[in-house]
Amino acid sequence: MKPANSTTNLRAASPDSLPTAPPSAKIPLSAKLILSSFMLIWFPVYWHNYGPTNFLYFCDAALLLTLAGIWRESALLISMSAVGILVPQFIWLLDFGGNCLGWHLTGMTNYMFNPKIPLFARCLSGFHGWLPLLLVWLLRRVGYDRRALAAWSTLGVGLVLVSYGFLPGPGTHPEDPNIPVNVDYVYGLSDTIPQHWMNQNLYVAVWAAALVVLVYLPTHAVLRRLYHPARPAA
Repeated sequence: MKPANSTTNLRAASPDSLPTAPPSAKIPLSAKLILSSFMLIWFPVYWHNYGPTNFLYFCDAALLLTLAGIWRESALLISMSAVGILVPQFIWLLDFGGNCLGWHLTGMTNYMFNPKIPLFARCLSGFHGWLPLLLVWLLRRVGYDRRALAAWSTLGVGLVLVSYGFLPGPGTHPEDPNIPVNVDYVYGLSDTIPQHWMNQNLYVAVWAAALVVLVYLPTHAVLRRLYHPARPAA
């Protein structure tokens, strides 16, 4: 019997059946060890200086997800972090640069200039600058998982609701003045005065919706165009 023509079979194959991610899409062990070494210092220092509730900030949650994602080489976890914090970290850098020049933009980096917070703890917050670059590099290695929009939106809205329902608002005075208030900005951008221009419950709903529609969705759209789709898990 004459064997089937392999060339014909290749031509008949659907383009969607071909691999979309390069076979070398792996994360070097050195990158995993460097990030892990940083986290071994960062986590206890942050816990000691700010308390456990600080890890409910979007940026801190994204850093923890990135650590898990880089070891598991999980495109979903890495993509979730990118959707959630690429835009907010850009704003953080603008605000920090403005504060260095004496321009007060949003106030989200005022803590970086608070002498009551140990300098070493503030220096560790430099991850806000390099984490976006790390995520961009990781996405080139593992691809972008399109499920990240729904996954991070669920997590982000959940963090907003927990922060609003259980954590102190601006103007409160916990026993430790370094304990974060107004986590994830559920009371507005100020840590001293809550917003007054709409009902607070309505504001939280609008804030959560705005994050999804104005931050996460556009970031997702850009990342879909820039990066190859992640290879499906085996």
